[in-house]
Amino acid sequence: MTLSFSLPSRYASFLPRFSKLASVSIFSNMMVPLAGICDTAFLGHLSDIRHLAGVILGGILFDYLYRILKFFRNGTNALTSQAVGENDQEQILLAGLRGALVAMAIAMIILFLQYPIQKFGFAILSGSPDIEAFGVDYFNARIWGAPAVLLNFVLIGWFLGQEKSALVLAIALVGNISNAIMDYFMINQWGWSSMGAGLATALSQYLALLVALIGVASCIDWQALPPALEKVFDWQALKSTIILKGNILVRYVAMITAYSIFTNLSAGMGTDIVAANGLILQIVLLSQFTVNGIGLTTQTLIGNFRGTGETEKMMPLLNVSMFASLTISLMFASVSILFPETIFTLLTSHSEISHSAIAYITWLLPLLSFGAVAFVLEGYVIGLKESAKLRNSAIIALGFGFIPVAWFAWYVQNNHILWLALTMYMATLAISLGIKIWGVQISKSLSWQNES
Repeated sequence: MTLSFSLPSRYASFLPRFSKLASVSIFSNMMVPLAGICDTAFLGHLSDIRHLAGVILGGILFDYLYRILKFFRNGTNALTSQAVGENDQEQILLAGLRGALVAMAIAMIILFLQYPIQKFGFAILSGSPDIEAFGVDYFNARIWGAPAVLLNFVLIGWFLGQEKSALVLAIALVGNISNAIMDYFMINQWGWSSMGAGLATALSQYLALLVALIGVASCIDWQALPPALEKVFDWQALKSTIILKGNILVRYVAMITAYSIFTNLSAGMGTDIVAANGLILQIVLLSQFTVNGIGLTTQTLIGNFRGTGETEKMMPLLNVSMFASLTISLMFASVSILFPETIFTLLTSHSEISHSAIAYITWLLPLLSFGAVAFVLEGYVIGLKESAKLRNSAIIALGFGFIPVAWFAWYVQNNHILWLALTMYMATLAISLGIKIWGVQISKSLSWQNES
């Protein structure tokens, strides 16, 4: 029996595309936290746990510098996928060119200001001087990968918007396999510890960029490039692009602020707590990056459906995406809760850190579940270019869901309440986005009734 006989036609028409694109997006997204887990595993087995704690602390700054700048990927994806739906080849090319131009400008600013960024960043972080020293070593090495990281964000978003899944997969594989290999030599063999972890990550990003640029060279129409370059600086187009990406930027700033405050408060509760929370966060990030692959797929197809006018497929796509993301998140949470010692043994040989982490592992169930819902709803609204809804929901989640609970956790010095704060962020984000999407659907239904 074929798929079309067992499912309504509006589902059967997009499920093959969804499955193919989601598989590649999930795998490529998983490679990002797997690189961090690889760093953690190598550093976690060193005799001095301060190397691991320092990298966890230094990683907060890169959460701000890199993870918030992933708006380049999402914004480029949204613009590209809708241009693909409208079959506008020039706009497809311009989406990539404008994104790359802004990305390079910001990367150069980051490199130029790296010293004040480092000094200011570590000045507001909580950590002992020796832990901070290892974090600074990590920062100073990894920061030189900024141009490659930002350009990779743009090009991956551009490729995903065109559903060029093989190229995205190749970029992820080359970047992360090379990172693991260099981690082994720089940390284990050469003893470069936290500096080696940062340098391995930076160099692997340039290898990934090389693959991405080869992909660009093989798929663009070179004759269409000169006229497109003349339109790159069109102010009206740039303005709409900046607004879209600016709203997505606010989302990333809000989320990374929550995670950074969480890690910073963890560090203030002691080395064992920050190390234990850091181990659990590796699982959280692996799950959320995986689920974000579903969100990116949702974003790509929603933008495409909007461009082609196939709006009847939007809600069925949302249903499929929600089911897939919740299934993945529950799998990560269940395996971690049932077999915590096995998982943490892979990450560290320090039993006291593993035992401390096990005490908080059950928070994965609500945190990952709410996160699964939130990331799919984010993909839905970005695909529609309704980025203001995403911006407002992220601000509400940070201001009303996370900060009050996190403050109380710090006041009473309770790590369980700190995990509750992170869970409340995700829950508030998911609920706020759900209410906004529900309101949009009601408005559309009323307008259709009036038209009939």
